[in-house]
Amino acid sequence: MSILSTMGKIFPERLKHILRPIIYYRAYHQYDDKYHAEIDFWRSRFEIDQNTFENSNYQRILLAMAGEDDDAFLKGKIVADFGCGPRGSLAWADVAQLRIGIDVLADKYADAFTDDVISHGMVYLKSTERVIPVPSEFVDVLFTLNAIDHVDSFQNMCHEIVRILKPGGLFIGSFNLEEPPSDCEPQQLNETIIKASLLDKLVIQTYRVSRKGPKENLYGPFFDNELSYRPGEEGCLWVRAAKPSD
Repeated sequence: MSILSTMGKIFPERLKHILRPIIYYRAYHQYDDKYHAEIDFWRSRFEIDQNTFENSNYQRILLAMAGEDDDAFLKGKIVADFGCGPRGSLAWADVAQLRIGIDVLADKYADAFTDDVISHGMVYLKSTERVIPVPSEFVDVLFTLNAIDHVDSFQNMCHEIVRILKPGGLFIGSFNLEEPPSDCEPQQLNETIIKASLLDKLVIQTYRVSRKGPKENLYGPFFDNELSYRPGEEGCLWVRAAKPSD
């Protein structure tokens, strides 16, 4: 629930007119801080990649999340990545009919990293913190790679993800578990929250959870099939699920 909606439930009408400008000011700067932190992160990655984004590893990671050996299952499909960043996360999936990168900062990425963004073969679409501007039941396959903990309202964006998926469409996601909130990632997620807000609306096909690997090989346990996790500790969840056809 957002700050503004919470205010509407708690305060009497006569106080709302006084408090609303203050709340709006604080909410605006909360977003402003988060978005500046996101852009700063990608600028640093851009420098590390020597002023052109390196994206070759996305194919390996996203296919592993999906449990697929190659991209044949994406042929002719409308494929999206929620919280894509500016790095070209779907540049490899050229068998797809359409590749959509969904991100609240898509316009900022286009201005800051123009040459890279227009070279990825993707449509970069600006989302809001409330709505993904895509028709209902439009997307065949939706990826998200440790991005959904960046949103303001986890429950609301989970609803949007389910809404834009076609019946029978696939959700393929990686989630950070029990990672403390930060400016960029205000949500601290766990398996219970993820199941209640998202996975209970889908049919789970594969479900893998593990501790994180070392920083230089974060997803190593998944590739090595050495999965070990205790609830309450930091980890990663990889899940593939389908939207019910009925």
